[in-house]
Amino acid sequence: MVLPAVAIFFVFHTLPVLQGIFFSFTDYAGYGTWQFVGLRNYLNLFGNDRIAHSYLFTFQFAIVATVLTNALALTIAMGLNARIRLQTTLRGLYFIPNVLAVLVVGYVFNYLFSNSLPVLGQALGVEWLSTSILANEDLAWLGIVVLAVWQACAFNIILYLAGLQTIPGELYEAASLDGASTWRRFRSITFPLISAFFTINMVLSLKNFLQVFDHVIALTNGGPGTATESISLVIYRGGFQGGEYAYQTANAVVYLVVIIVLSLAQLRFLQSREAES
Repeated sequence: MVLPAVAIFFVFHTLPVLQGIFFSFTDYAGYGTWQFVGLRNYLNLFGNDRIAHSYLFTFQFAIVATVLTNALALTIAMGLNARIRLQTTLRGLYFIPNVLAVLVVGYVFNYLFSNSLPVLGQALGVEWLSTSILANEDLAWLGIVVLAVWQACAFNIILYLAGLQTIPGELYEAASLDGASTWRRFRSITFPLISAFFTINMVLSLKNFLQVFDHVIALTNGGPGTATESISLVIYRGGFQGGEYAYQTANAVVYLVVIIVLSLAQLRFLQSREAES
């Protein structure tokens, strides 16, 4: 029963990955003939300023988006977990962004940042908001962060809600009788008991944000200039549009190793914090 699934996974996932690693040691352009070049593609990566900038932008974006997403999602989840009216309806509404296509939503946010917000900025007399932030090299990345956080919060909220519902209400009642403040209850009861869910959300968020692509395409297409080019976008453009198939495949292999190492390091660190709490 499992063999068909394993065969499909191998043909459409594992085999292409192995082929990509093989071609990363060649000068293949995606068509025509090729020759082995050894580690030349990998060595050339370290002297490429455009690739270095794309890594810097991606890490900056991923760290900020991961922190904001989890902070906002946990806050909303705690609010939804309280006894409020229309609780079930609100949970459904907050999950809607997760089922919407990122590109479609991205074009909507593109219109808001390029048209609606500048009008509002002009009315309020706010100079930096009077023009599209997507056309500003220093602010364009913030627009991508807003879209990414808005879309990613939905999934994280569901996981945090699942974690919050595992906490016995008697613990909060006992803490209230002891005179514990809201912050104290959160620090001593809520967060330690949902630390496993926090670990999952942080690791998945960072991994997903490091692979940002659709958000950039919909909002800035890597611009202004190359200010918001992510690693995935550079690999796509160079590999499929720029005749750098083997070179960008080497970049993809390095990128894969970076994501795996960061994810494992983050997981190990957060799990050690779980044990301490």
